[in-house]
This record gives sequence, structure tokens and C-alpha cells, in this order.
Amino acid sequence: MSLLTPKNSVRKLQRALYVKAKLEPSFRFYNLWDKTSRPDIVGEAWRRVRANRGCAGVDGETIEAIESKGVESWLGKLEQELRTKTYRPSPLLRVWIPKAKGGKRALSIPTIRDRVAQMCWNIVANPIFEADLLPCQYGFRPRLSAKMAIRRLFWNITKHGRTEIVDADLKDYFNTIPHQGLLKSVARRISDRSMLKILKMWITAPVVERTPNGHDTTTSEAKDTHRGSAQGSVISPLLANIYFRRFALAWTQFGYATKHKSSIVNYADDFVICCQPGNAKFAMEDMRTLISKLGLTINEEKTGIVKVPEMPLDFLGYRFCSMARKDGSRYIGTKPSPQSLKRIIRKIHDETSRRWLNKTLESRIVEINPIIRGWSNYFNQGPVIKSYEIIQKYALQRIQHFLVKKHKLRGTSGHKQFPAEYLYGQTGLFKLPTTMAEVARAKT
Repeated sequence: MSLLTPKNSVRKLQRALYVKAKLEPSFRFYNLWDKTSRPDIVGEAWRRVRANRGCAGVDGETIEAIESKGVESWLGKLEQELRTKTYRPSPLLRVWIPKAKGGKRALSIPTIRDRVAQMCWNIVANPIFEADLLPCQYGFRPRLSAKMAIRRLFWNITKHGRTEIVDADLKDYFNTIPHQGLLKSVARRISDRSMLKILKMWITAPVVERTPNGHDTTTSEAKDTHRGSAQGSVISPLLANIYFRRFALAWTQFGYATKHKSSIVNYADDFVICCQPGNAKFAMEDMRTLISKLGLTINEEKTGIVKVPEMPLDFLGYRFCSMARKDGSRYIGTKPSPQSLKRIIRKIHDETSRRWLNKTLESRIVEINPIIRGWSNYFNQGPVIKSYEIIQKYALQRIQHFLVKKHKLRGTSGHKQFPAEYLYGQTGLFKLPTTMAEVARAKT
């Protein structure tokens, strides 16, 4: 197969599927599996998986290993397995990553072969369900973003007076999605048995966890409990959106949106219900009932009612709160939340710690710049200059401290040898904007 197949054919297929689904909301697609093995689809799936990089799965096969052996022959074999329906997924590899608010989150990583196969399925199925997803859903969708969800929430609070917010948290959402309801939601649009069969195999795949002593422990929790869409898989974001749509759609169809004068804003497993004053208490009761009917669980410790601006609201890294103008008047604005500041400071700290003393300054700058640039590209809504100043000052101090330790210098004179002008001008350390006018230009 050729990896030079133009993307236009993939876009043309996706556009056709999207238009068909949009024009006919009750149409069920019955002939899709053959499209997952098309050379252009398989090639595009590989490109996307390769661009996302990621670690190896349970088989230990890496992107680099595949490229060294020959990508075209590797993809050709997978294409044949998909075409002849002999493809079978491998178990998932479980790894643990720290959570922003403490504790650890389990990720279940498919092999690269399975990630490419899932991406083929995703490329074909995504436009069908994209036509059905609701305007309040912002996660993992083309031309939508978390910042757009932030702006919608801000618009609800400031323009529509929905200042009572049900700040909801679903307990382990991805790992508790009921398979029966999920598959029913997918089958509402896709009747192709092969598409449904392989999807069920993916969401019920066993999980392998490697212990420090070298032994593998295999569990089949998803299959046994009939729940979950493993975080770490390619299809997980789409499946999470498909199932959450049931809640968002029911909220409107059952009349809760009108009853509570409310609006939902959702991003992945995070969502809030914006209500006009006096309605949030009753909205939360109805939300609990509806979520329970869908087989999901509310995390009561992290769910509550926030009245803005009397109380600050944190959502998707931003804090909505009361702010002061120069003339002393107050307004509702946004800024990076304290937790967001703590997270980037921790990242900068880790990249300039003692364990990196054997690394070069250039390698440290290469690692730190994308962290700071990416953070500032996301947090550029509202008065952010004070937050930028905190981050910039800390980054400068850590780089200076790193260089003093690396060169075994003593006293304050060591820091003077590496002034800010040197770090910005000679080393290429990314410099954050110092005025809101610069922030506005950086956003374009």
C-alpha cells in the first residue's frame, strides 16, 4: 500500500457520511466495515497515531520499531486483517499517572496496532456521530475547544444571568459507562455487525498490569462488570461523547432546561449546569436522578452548587470570580485557577531539578519552552498578566538555579552571571507577554 495517498479522499468520505447523518437523523449506516480497510483510511490512521506518539502497548512494539522494519508492509498486514475480518485486538497495558488533584488515574494503553485499527474505526464512525452531538458538548470535537466551553460558560453567567452553577463531577466516568447503554447508543446509528462486534471486543478487552517484580497480572474487569471505555484508547473520547449525549438530550427533552432556566456546558467528563438564581438546588436533584438512571455515579465530594460571584467557580483550569476595575467597580471575570498555576510551576520545577544536572542548558530550554508557551496559549482569556509574571519569575529563578548548580558556583554572584537578558536573548527562553496588548496579538 502507498503512504502517499492524498487526504482528500478521506475528507470526501467523512463529509459524505456527515451530510447523510445530518440530513437523515434516523438513518442507520449498515455498510461501513469495508471502509475501515481502505488503503487511504489505514494510511491516514497511521499518520494520526504516529503524530500522537505515545508509548508501546503490552507487546512492547514502538513507533520507531515499526518504522525500522518498514511501515508499508506493517500496514499492509493490518489492512489485510481488517479486510478479511481476521483482526483481533490484544490486551491493554495499564499504567498509572498522577491526577491534578491528588491520587493516580489508570490509563489502559492499546498496542500501536490496535490504536491504528481503532483510528480506522474512528475515522469512519466519527462524522456520523458528530452530526448528532449537541452544541453544549465541546470535548474532542473538530473546530471546538476547551476555551470555547469557557467562553460559553462565561456567556451564560454574564449575559443570561445564570449565576447559580451546579458544578458536577462524574465518578470515574470513562471506566463506568454501561456497555449495554453505550452499544445501544452506537447501534442507533450503526447497524453494521462487524463494526459493532469489534467495538465490543475493544471495550471488553482484558487489562495487563506489570508489577515491579516482573510478573504480569491480567484482569477482565470491563468484561465482568459490563462497564467502561478505557482511558488511553483512541475510541474512548468519541464513546464518552456519545454516551454523555444521552444525558444532555434528556435534560432538554424532559423539560429540565426550561423548568430550571438552565444550560449545560460539557467537556469530556466535566460538566456544569448554569441556572438562574433559585433553581440550582432543584436542578441538582433532577441531575442526580437522571445520572442514576443512566447507570452513572455522581462524586458527591466534588459536586456542589456555586453562586457566582459570591463564590469562585473553577472549570477547565479557569477561575470565574469577582474582579475589581481600576475605578473600584466590580465585575465577573476569568483568570487561571490556583491549581493551574501550581501545576505549571510543578512542571517547571521538575524540568529544572537536580536530577537533570547532567543535561545541557539547551535541552532544558527545549523542554521548558513548550510547557510555558502551551500554557500561555490556553490561558490568555481575561487579566492574565499577574499569572504570567509569577510563571516567568519562577522559570527564570529555576533556570538560574539550575545553571549555578551545574557550574558549581556559589553565592548570589552566580545568579548575576545569568541575567534575564542573557536567558531570553542567548538561550532562547520563551518570554511571556508583559501587557494585555501583547496577549491580544499573541492570540491571533
